[in-house]
Amino acid sequence: MSISALVPLLVTLPLVGAAIALIAGRHRRTQVFVSTITLTLVLVVASVLLYAVDAGGQPIAVSVGGWPIPFGIVLYVDRLAALLVVVSSVVLLAVLLFSVGQGAADGDDDTPVSIFHPSYLILSAGIFNAFIAGDLFNLYVGFEILLVASYVLITLGSTESRIRTGVVYIVVSLVSSILFLAAIAMIYGALGTVNMVQLSERMTELPQQTQLVLHLMLLLAFSIKAAVFPLSFWLPDSYPTAPAPVTAVFAGLLTKVGVYAMIRTETEIFRDNDVNTLLLIVALATMVVGVLGALAQAELKRILSFTLVSHIGYMVFGLAVATPAAIGATIYYMVHHIVVQTTLFLAVGLIERRAGSTSILKVKGLMRAAPVIAVLYFIPAINLGGLPPFSGFIGKFALFDAAAEVGTPLMIVLIVGGIVTSLLTLYALMRAWNLSFWREEDDSAETESRISYLDGSDGAAVQTERRVIPRIMTAATSGMVVVTIALTVFAGPLYAVCERIGASLLDPVSLVQLEKEAGR
Repeated sequence: MSISALVPLLVTLPLVGAAIALIAGRHRRTQVFVSTITLTLVLVVASVLLYAVDAGGQPIAVSVGGWPIPFGIVLYVDRLAALLVVVSSVVLLAVLLFSVGQGAADGDDDTPVSIFHPSYLILSAGIFNAFIAGDLFNLYVGFEILLVASYVLITLGSTESRIRTGVVYIVVSLVSSILFLAAIAMIYGALGTVNMVQLSERMTELPQQTQLVLHLMLLLAFSIKAAVFPLSFWLPDSYPTAPAPVTAVFAGLLTKVGVYAMIRTETEIFRDNDVNTLLLIVALATMVVGVLGALAQAELKRILSFTLVSHIGYMVFGLAVATPAAIGATIYYMVHHIVVQTTLFLAVGLIERRAGSTSILKVKGLMRAAPVIAVLYFIPAINLGGLPPFSGFIGKFALFDAAAEVGTPLMIVLIVGGIVTSLLTLYALMRAWNLSFWREEDDSAETESRISYLDGSDGAAVQTERRVIPRIMTAATSGMVVVTIALTVFAGPLYAVCERIGASLLDPVSLVQLEKEAGR
């Protein structure tokens, strides 16, 4: 069997698993088994593909159904797509185990048909499909699959706050999808294809003004999905209200799909249409505004949501530098952020169960009561803050070094802004850790009087009962913390792969013949 036969399994396995899980809706253990096995198989397949494309140095293109290019759906796996599918599989599997523990403790079989597992696997299929899409329309389909599933997941429980924020999320996502679809229609009308390889060769046939319009439309659509400032207003209110596992996977993966789409289109389709100055300005604004928003919060989920926005700015920064070293650093930082941000949200989920709240005005004394949770929060927090020698520091240093090689005044401003943002991120996360874990009961009144002006969570930190923490939830979070440490321990090999990705994206070989062979 050819290695290319494994590529469609990245999407078909989750879809088949979702169908089986839906049929087994009355049997929670069966659903858990199916979901776990499905994501484990995807992880194995993606790992094999990553090894194959990295060792061989040649991407794999598969034309689904044997239709000739450009009529067929092309699934395209290179180092970037394979790496992101591997990382996403690890994150999805860990969050799934976390949710299994939470569901078992809280009782998730109150309804005759459970929709979490089918929706979760459909979300996974959409993410994987977006990463391996070889044309813009299939990328759009991937977005829509994951968004439809996310609509269900973000409103689980049907509370007033979840329905309200879910409506905002849906409206914003639909606006982004309409922009994306309109851009696809215009590109197809102008060039007669939406295949990315063919677009990279034909885009120069269009006038510069037309290219710029198409370019900005796609950037606008992807920026909404990636929560790039000023289009990030929806995220801090949407994510914190969802259940802890849903928030974790949304924060870790959904915005990165938007960043991935920006990387693909910027490096492959619009290589000769320069909007890097605009991207640099937007990156700086995203970093600064996001971290200032985090400093103004008193609720842990909202703090993390604003830091999520802020650190999207680093990825846009690396993309705008547009050198092979910068793109490689961006890929490494994206992998780091997917893992670390997910881990932090899982740790906050444990805090919420142990303390009954995620407000730093209410949570106190957890160092003595829950020292394990203290460690599980502390390690990814200092990692996200960029403290040496962790992966956050490695990724940021690589970005700053790539920008310094370019050396323009705007690059220097971005480097300074990135350093300040990193320090403020560390301050915001450590302030939350200090108040939640080190503050004693008798310190609460004075502390609350000093920081009560921060309490603008709008119901996101409603006090709930303290609940038992199943071991599997702690184990899943601990496993993710180990993965964050592994990003540092194995930073050399991983960064080498990312460097090869950066070099191949900005100096691509012609893949038309490869795709023709795939379509035979």
